[in-house]
Amino acid sequence: MLLCQLSDPHVTAEDRLAYGVVDTGPMLVRCVEQILRATPRVDAVLITGDLVDLGTAEEYARLRSILQRLPMPVYLLPGNHDDRAAMRAAFRDHPWLASDDQFIQYVIEDWPVRIVVLDSTVPRQGGGLLCAARLDWLNRTLEEQSNRPTIVALHHPPFQTGIAYMDRIGLAGREALEQVIRKHPQVERVVSGHLHRAIEVRFGGTVASTCPSTAHQVTLDLQPEGAGCFSFEPPGYQLHWWNGGRVVSHTQSIGDFAGPFPFRPKPTGLPS
Repeated sequence: MLLCQLSDPHVTAEDRLAYGVVDTGPMLVRCVEQILRATPRVDAVLITGDLVDLGTAEEYARLRSILQRLPMPVYLLPGNHDDRAAMRAAFRDHPWLASDDQFIQYVIEDWPVRIVVLDSTVPRQGGGLLCAARLDWLNRTLEEQSNRPTIVALHHPPFQTGIAYMDRIGLAGREALEQVIRKHPQVERVVSGHLHRAIEVRFGGTVASTCPSTAHQVTLDLQPEGAGCFSFEPPGYQLHWWNGGRVVSHTQSIGDFAGPFPFRPKPTGLPS
């Protein structure tokens, strides 16, 4: 199984730039084109939130038109820039988005690795929250198949990153989440977005990580009072490969780069 994780595309309306600077739509188009060219082809795509920038119907329509080129299943979860109702309306043919009355939480059982999607968003707030109801749902869901390898996905990373601006709009309830995850050793990864960077940490007996954005990246500033900034570092995505025994994760930059070149070029003058 090869799962592709995208995050934080922040798709805008066609006449608007995110933060007045970032033309996010074409950047997601370029990402989709790279995924389509890649071999082997991924089995499924998971997008860990901030699908659009302002949560409008127009933005979701544009997002849908870009994603419809992907022939594999695409699983969506909300971020703090998303609107649950508008998201459900735009993707009403995705049955898992309607699986819970309040939160967008669901389980994908179609692959060797089970995918459990957890909703960490709070309407009109940058930070996230895992309340008792959401944590109880997660615990019960993981108990249902305790021997099956599982990836848990949410938008807000469940750990401090050291990037002060983003930590101030981090996840409340992360300690309780870690306690739940620790009870379920079948969890291979806890994957998230929100940080617009690739970050990994030990968490609850497993590995928790964040994924780069397909658009702009949060500036790596580890000063305690660092200001919130972004930059045009190379965008990227992640590939989570289940090899039959464990999940191996790769971070891939998006763009056109020279190569590939062989490590041992054929000496000149030798017959072919």
